[in-house]
Amino acid sequence: MIVAEGITKSFGNLQVLKGINLIINQGEVVSIVGPSGAGKTTLLQILGTLDKPDGGRLLINDTDVLHLSEQKLSAFRNRNIGFVFQFHQLLPEFTAIENVMIPALIAKEKVSAAEKRAKEILSFLKLSDRMTHKPAELSGGEKQRVAVARALINHPQVILADEPSGSLDTRNKEELHALFFELRDQMNQTFVIVTHDEQLAAQTDRTIHIRDGVVSEEAEKKN
Repeated sequence: MIVAEGITKSFGNLQVLKGINLIINQGEVVSIVGPSGAGKTTLLQILGTLDKPDGGRLLINDTDVLHLSEQKLSAFRNRNIGFVFQFHQLLPEFTAIENVMIPALIAKEKVSAAEKRAKEILSFLKLSDRMTHKPAELSGGEKQRVAVARALINHPQVILADEPSGSLDTRNKEELHALFFELRDQMNQTFVIVTHDEQLAAQTDRTIHIRDGVVSEEAEKKN
């Protein structure tokens, strides 16, 4: 569960976030939409503890993350939050399975346990035959699924995705979107997705509209 209260952020004289209040429940798939420059990515980076707000309060799974030391915050982020970006951010010199294992090794998991878990996730994502391939040998859709596997390796309760399907063709985009909902249904993970994709936003449990640094509207999907 994520609770954000009064989140503000400025860059120089430009105030990007002007008091954001949000509650995102465990197991929700929530989309954040809005025009370019509205503050969506800045908000996502703050929710992911990659950036700090100028003011406000942020609770993730009942932990007040803004009062953690840098070392404790880094460990918390690695354990509790998974990230999926528009461009996969895979390390080119490592194979798919090695890329997936990295967050687990940072968390001081044994290599054997990290490898076992990575194989399980890659198999679940239908990448069993691509584990030893390097990113240059993978298709765009395969790279993004490897990135999803990396995000899942430490069993995070929250997955944050910034335009995750923005660089994919239609078929791979639809498969990735379906995967998010399958993961939520099977693992009860929370997904917060910044997107310009209206089709994806329409599928999510709730859509949060950001405009001029504030929440302008929230819409729940009608069943």
